[in-house]
Amino acid sequence: MTVHLVKLCVGVESLDDLKARHKARLRMKKDAGEIPEIVHTTRIGPRRRDELLEGGALYWVIKGYIQARQPIKDLRERQCSDGIKRCDIVLEPRIIPVMPTRKRAFQGWRYLETDSAPADIGGRAGKLLDLPPEMRAELRELGLI
Repeated sequence: MTVHLVKLCVGVESLDDLKARHKARLRMKKDAGEIPEIVHTTRIGPRRRDELLEGGALYWVIKGYIQARQPIKDLRERQCSDGIKRCDIVLEPRIIPVMPTRKRAFQGWRYLETDSAPADIGGRAGKLLDLPPEMRAELRELGLI
């Protein structure tokens, strides 16, 4: 059964900011002759690896709201020069907007069950992205979207 991760996107101001940062990171890696991929490194690797690799995604919390997700391509464990093991979460470069869902701050990452994951925003609902995230979340809480 597929499971997802949810993680705070610290320092990122908006969905557009996240997209710009990822685009810049991919360009820098390509210019440096490295494999152009988006990798998020964590200290503790997820134990539910198989479930994450069965279509799981990393859901990003931006400014107190889950606002986007990126499908997980791979999980790679590695040992750093300081002797500490790390887990690289390799993500697809596409960022998929989701229905904003309020999420309190937490440390690290958390599992997110598929039935609790916010729905993707697509089609005509994509116009909701023009609204401020706080307004979208409030409309959702009121059951209007």
